[in-house]
Amino acid sequence: MTAVTVLGLGEAGRLYALGLAEAGAEVRGYDPFTDARAAGIRQFDSLAEAVEGTDLAISLVGAAAARSVAEQALPLLPPGALFADFNTSGPEDKAELAKLAAGYGVPLVDVAVMAPVPRAGSRTPLAVSGSAADRFAALMEGLGSPVETVPGAPGAAAGRKLLRSVFMKGLAGLVLECQAAGKAAGSEEWLLAEIAGELGPDGTDLVARLIQGSHTHAVRRTHEVEDSLAYLRGLGTPGWMTEGTLRWLSSLAKAGNP
Repeated sequence: MTAVTVLGLGEAGRLYALGLAEAGAEVRGYDPFTDARAAGIRQFDSLAEAVEGTDLAISLVGAAAARSVAEQALPLLPPGALFADFNTSGPEDKAELAKLAAGYGVPLVDVAVMAPVPRAGSRTPLAVSGSAADRFAALMEGLGSPVETVPGAPGAAAGRKLLRSVFMKGLAGLVLECQAAGKAAGSEEWLLAEIAGELGPDGTDLVARLIQGSHTHAVRRTHEVEDSLAYLRGLGTPGWMTEGTLRWLSSLAKAGNP
């Protein structure tokens, strides 16, 4: 049985912990800031106990805490364990984490979560890069998680995620702008229906998800778009649309967090 430790038991962490356990893994959880035992997760109060004997440690703590958690967990991992950073951040940040892990003799893989986790839980499509990417893919695919291996060092998968975010978050920004204009013109329902029709059979649900998700996750998505914009600038390509997306998400984040 594969032993998996999930570090960070927020919404995504809980869904992964529960899904991987259902798929047959021995799952342990660790999060000093929240208690997920009521959800059926085997949670430990000690990080050392949570990673003891683990085969795979998954970090789902958010980009801001990723390095701090890695610094705490890496020295405690047993020989042969794999550390997977699932947090959304830029390629440079992922590369720095890989250097940190190498200092402890731990292989680190850069994992990009390529769709919203609430829709499919632990079966959400993943992209992974790093020298141990094939090993990670074998572990996760054995537990029902679809994984695409991206050639290159840690950071390559993160780059793919940020490129996709340019489109998906940009689409959300465009829908938000149309919604605001349609409301001001007294044509909101008509305009959103027109957009949904252009997006295909699932267009109505997609429009609703884009709007609701932008409001609910505005703070996290603001950081993600900031990373996407930095990545575009590093590539030397224009980020004009992404700058507008960032303004929309930043305004929602401020409105929800006065």
